[in-house]
Amino acid sequence: MRVITANLNGVRSAAKKGFFEWMSAQDADIVCVQELKCAQADMTPDLLAPPGYTGYFHHAQKKGYSGAGLYTRHAPDAFLIGFGCEEFDNEGRYVEVRFGKLSVISVYMPSGSSSEERQQAKFRFMAVFMPHLAGLLAEGREVILCGDVNIAHKEIDIMNWKGNLKNSGFLPEERAWLTTLFDEVGYVDVHRRLDDRPEQFTWWSQRGQAYAKNVGWRIDYHLATPAVAATASAARVFKDIKFSDHAPLTVEYDYALP
Repeated sequence: MRVITANLNGVRSAAKKGFFEWMSAQDADIVCVQELKCAQADMTPDLLAPPGYTGYFHHAQKKGYSGAGLYTRHAPDAFLIGFGCEEFDNEGRYVEVRFGKLSVISVYMPSGSSSEERQQAKFRFMAVFMPHLAGLLAEGREVILCGDVNIAHKEIDIMNWKGNLKNSGFLPEERAWLTTLFDEVGYVDVHRRLDDRPEQFTWWSQRGQAYAKNVGWRIDYHLATPAVAATASAARVFKDIKFSDHAPLTVEYDYALP
């Protein structure tokens, strides 16, 4: 099973840059996308259902903001939009499809970089999302959670870590949240398990020459329950074409859908 996650920074913008042509050539089973930046009414037929795929989307109430989606070749048993928190469900941040006991989730966690108000919203999201993820495990579900988490976990995951210790996305509380998710709740950072090399970045600031100089952050993840994570055999970041300020992350799982 091939699963891709990609923050598009605007689905219509990414489409113009060739994302869907690239996607069609990847032979992926599931493609998780984030930051759609559009309403349902803005989704043209080719964005709703590219050839061979069915799309499921969670749009923000605020126009041109946030949004998450998921494209799948396989008909799910069920799909869920939002995770039961009104504040963040209004922002369009969560899509889940279920195949038997497997849940595949596309999530777009808030960024706190624009203001202290948004940082506090990010902390609120983290506080309610952790119990939700723990609850899925308690229900006996296997999970592949894909998306823009907006947190670089360790020093290896950010180029200029010393200069970002007090910045959103690399704050001690945020990094500790991921550590708890891994060490106590039990999720696995699949990309990092497969590839422990530095500079495996997935996002670059659009300021200066960050992309050209590879001054990046690893903030896009595949997070999986242990049994699914154990089947992952390869992970790769695609940088040959710049569809947005993020790069797609693909993981291969030896896990059969029911």
